[in-house]
Amino acid sequence: MMTALAAPAANRIRAIYWTVAALVLLLPAIAMQVTADVNWGPGDFAMMGGLLALVGIGIEMALRATLGTRARMIAIGAILALFLLVWAELAVGLFD
Repeated sequence: MMTALAAPAANRIRAIYWTVAALVLLLPAIAMQVTADVNWGPGDFAMMGGLLALVGIGIEMALRATLGTRARMIAIGAILALFLLVWAELAVGLFD
């Protein structure tokens, strides 16, 4: 259970995450208007939106878990590392 002091920190992390997630989806849309080098289709936006939603759910679960602060940060770091690995694989095929 989250203490009263931990709730503001968790809310701050949530606000930061969802703001960054929205910007990550917005950047390719803006870049497509500026350059032809970025060419995302609807499927690309859907895939990235799904990945970001899964990361958000994972962060929510880590923040709500009855863990210590260090364990929460490690869990969030692992979630973000896994996201970056999947993103890199989808972008350039690291494991091909």
